[in-house]
Formats: sequence, C-alpha cells, structure tokens
Amino acid sequence: MPKTKREFALAGLKLDASAKKSLYLQLYEALRQAILEKQLRPGEQLPPTRELATDLSVSRTTVLLAFDHLLSEGYIEGKSGAGTFVSETIPEDLLEVCTDSVAKTAPFSVLPKISGRGERIKRVSVFTRKMRVNLQPFRPGIPALREFPQQLWTKLLARESRTISMETLGYGDPCGFRPLREAIADYLRISRAVRCDADQVIITNGSQQAIDLVNRVLLDEGEAAWTEEPGYSGFKESVASLGGRLIPVKVDEKGLCTTTGNAADPAARLAYVTPSHQYPLGVTMTLSRRIQLLDWAAKSRAWILEDDYDSEYRYTGHPISSLQGLDRNGCVIYMGTFSKVLFPGLGLGYLVVPHSLVDAFVSARSLSERQGSVITQATLAAFIEEGHFARHIRQMRMLYHERREMLLAALDRDLGGALSIFPTETGLQVTAKLHRGSDLDLTEKAAKIPLDVRALSTYYHDEKQSVNGIVLGFAAFDETEIANGVQSLAKLISG
Repeated sequence: MPKTKREFALAGLKLDASAKKSLYLQLYEALRQAILEKQLRPGEQLPPTRELATDLSVSRTTVLLAFDHLLSEGYIEGKSGAGTFVSETIPEDLLEVCTDSVAKTAPFSVLPKISGRGERIKRVSVFTRKMRVNLQPFRPGIPALREFPQQLWTKLLARESRTISMETLGYGDPCGFRPLREAIADYLRISRAVRCDADQVIITNGSQQAIDLVNRVLLDEGEAAWTEEPGYSGFKESVASLGGRLIPVKVDEKGLCTTTGNAADPAARLAYVTPSHQYPLGVTMTLSRRIQLLDWAAKSRAWILEDDYDSEYRYTGHPISSLQGLDRNGCVIYMGTFSKVLFPGLGLGYLVVPHSLVDAFVSARSLSERQGSVITQATLAAFIEEGHFARHIRQMRMLYHERREMLLAALDRDLGGALSIFPTETGLQVTAKLHRGSDLDLTEKAAKIPLDVRALSTYYHDEKQSVNGIVLGFAAFDETEIANGVQSLAKLISG
C-alpha cells in the first residue's frame, strides 16, 4: 500500500541524541519545516504522541514539548476528541517564504536595505565570531578558572535566590543593584583611590558594553577619538561602528604620548587609555604622563575613558593611583570588569561616571537593556561584602606571580635568542618581540597544534607602524601546560 505524504514526511525525521540541541527542539524544527514546505498540509492529522514517540525512539515528553511549542505558535491545533492537526490558518505568504531553501536563494535585491551604521557594524564586528571556545595555552586575558571557588559561589547564589525580596524581583534601577554599586564604590575608593559614590556607579554586562555606552553618549559621528597604538581592538571597533574617527597615539615605555596625540588631533573628543597595564604592551603610564593627559583633557574640553585593565595584578612595587583619582575637572570616566578577576561568563562590569553624566548614561543603558540579572548582581554583592572577593584576589595574585615567573623562565630557556620580552610587572599576559619571522604566520601555525597565541601586529591601527611579536597569557594555565606550550612554540619558531 503506498505511503501517504504525511507518512513520507514523518519517515524522514532524523533526531540526533548526541547533538547539543535538545531532542524536542530538533523535533519541533523538523515538524515546523515540514509544515512550511507543505509536506504536512493544512488540516492534516498528526499521529498520536505515544505513536510518534515510539516511531522516533524518544520519550513521549519530548513529543509533547515539541507539540506544545508548535501549538503556541499556531502551526498546529488540537481538536477535542479528534487529535492534533496542522493548522488551517497559516498564512500563504508564510508558507511560501519561510523555508531554508527560499531564504538561502532569495536575491539580495528583494531584501530591505540595512542602514549605513548597520553596514559599518557588519564590517567591524566579524572578530566576535572568531572567538575560540576551547581554552588553549596561551590565550590572554583569561583568569585561573579552575581556581575559582565555584561551590562557594553556588551556595551564595542559592541563598540570594531564596531570600531576595519580591520588590527586587521586579523592574529595578537601570544603574544596577544598589548594594552591588555600594560595594564597588567602597572597593574602588580603598584599592584604587577612585573618588566616587554609589550614585556614580553603573553596572554593565562587561567592558564591551561599557565602551559602547561611553562612545554612544560622548562621541558624535565624525568626531575624533584617541586610541592607544597598539591598543584594544574592541574600542576601535566600537568607534568605527558609530562613525567616529580613530586617531592612533603612540605608546612607549612611559605610556600614551600626549604630545603625539596633540600633534595628530588636539581637538579630539575622547581618549581611551589603559594606564595601569597597557594592553597589549603591558607598560604602566607614569605619573607625569597621567598629569599631561589630564591637562590636555581639561584644556581641550575632552573626555578620558580610563580602562583600569588588570590593575588588581601588580607583582612588585606600589600601584599608581587611578587617573580618575587624580582628576580635578570631572573629565574621566572610569571602567572595570569582573571577567579578569572572577570569570568571563559572569558578564559583569561597571562604569564610574561624573555626576553630570549620570542621567545621560542611565538613559543610554535603559535603551540598550532595561536592567541586568538582579540575582547575579546580588550574589556578587554578597561575594564582595563578605570578604571573598578580596581573599580571591590575594590568592590569585600569588598564583599568577608564580605562573608568570614560570613562563618567563621557560621562554628564556627555550626561546631566549628568538624573542625579547617587553618589561612589565602587572597583568595576566606577557608580550614579546619576535626577532625573525612573521607573527601572523606563527599564530596560524600555532592554532593547529593547538596553541592560542595572539599576534602583536594585529593590535596596531597602522600596519606600517606595527611590531612583529606575540602575546602570551599565563594566568589560566598550570606549570605543565606552560612548559609544554613553550616547548611546542619553540619547535615552531626554530622549524
């Protein structure tokens, strides 16, 4: 007896139990596609859930979840005492265009045009799709994830989930959970000499959102922004996406050169700096350079975005106070993140803005996101207030110092003649200048081993001024991983 069209459609269902996507979502998408392509026609009856579950060798719950999803979206409908049927009311235009085959072959000319800003974002945001998920030596900027007190964090998270008030569970302050902002303000006043109160602290979903907020609030299209050369690509990408002009300003052993910036564009609207631990060179901006930069901002009526990158991890000497703490004219916006101190998946950072800018930043924050996760922010507030945060930093500072020394010793032993280390006493990575070969070629070969080595030349805005080198993170890797990684790197360089 020949099979019906429905039987053909259902016989072709393939579910993969080993896939990351859940079985019910796989089934939902397969049935939805069959309906849209008219393999299952309007009004056609679907098999009972028990029968379909048996045919597909899945639980009935899996089928019920898929059917519920289709019911909620109107693709199928239940008729009392009769069963489940493909909906009679699916619009014809949806049936005609909402298929993979049509979507992939639709000519671009029939699609609406995106904005000029959208085109800029499309060009500059590709780097975010190239992020490696698996952690391999020597990925920079990643803390020792295996050393994070996960059980303690889970305990605090459960406690905050149980005890948080009903009022807090509703819509709250776009600036973030008030106790967390108070804890951050207290911590920054003590550890970084930042002059602020909780009203000036705005919680963000990490440093990149903080950068985007600053650029959207302070930088008009066509206006110039100083960026460190070499420097963090995330800031440059953000400025470019908003139509701003990037002015690369040289960084030497004393930090950003204000005189170079003045010569290039003294009327720039904004300067982005990482004075505590310049990324990627690792230098610390001297006090005299900090004062020069503050003087320029005051005279030019410009803003400074201080990214206090890796300030927690200084291994010798005493840290210099933050730029914000030295500022007497209210022109510095201070930013920080918990990704490097705790774990990147936390996705929390913060801005400290002058009182005069609070309203503008609150509005900008509200437009991009009404508020972040209150439960997560409450957990972090407890983690800080109960002393776990300060204790974790102390422990990690000692561990990272040991791992840094291990990496430096291994580089000297196995690669002493092949590279020169940029001197630094801070941070979670070491940067070195290559004496020969291409850093781009080296990083491409390293990725196949696999090693996650970053090419120094890619951090330069002006390729003609770029330096051939590598950036090696050490914080997330133990002694064996560091030693084996350097040996593998040495073989690549010598070979």
